[in-house]
Amino acid sequence: MTRTISGRVAELGLALEPAAAPAANYVPFVQDGNLLYISGQISRSGGKATFLGQLGNQISEADGIAAARLSALGILAQIAAATGDRLDRVARVVRLGVFVASTPDFHRQSAVANGASDLMVEVFGDAGRHARSAVGVASLPQGVAVEVEAVVALTPA
Repeated sequence: MTRTISGRVAELGLALEPAAAPAANYVPFVQDGNLLYISGQISRSGGKATFLGQLGNQISEADGIAAARLSALGILAQIAAATGDRLDRVARVVRLGVFVASTPDFHRQSAVANGASDLMVEVFGDAGRHARSAVGVASLPQGVAVEVEAVVALTPA
């Protein structure tokens, strides 16, 4: 098995884009002790926002799951940036917060959030199992359907 986050992602047939720069007055991640807090990451491809709209309206559940997976790739890019791309620095994914832009009658936010959760387990195995919130919201930055934030426990450098 590979020793880098990007290598593990490549083994899954995926690729990490460069870690996204902040869009406003915040930082993409903060490390406090052994905890890494990662700001919300939206679904991006080729540096551009993708999966625009709301679940229950313009976005299907399958596309919402794909959007959550892309957002989770953004989380992985931030972890790689914070750790020098070292897979062994991740002790555990502690928590994911998944925000799903959805209509009032869409109630499957947790199913959409599985797109992000499943990727964490695929990359980190049991250390990728985490606590999670999946929340429906009216809108998200740049009009995307999904945004994911994370708390990750790191091993000492």
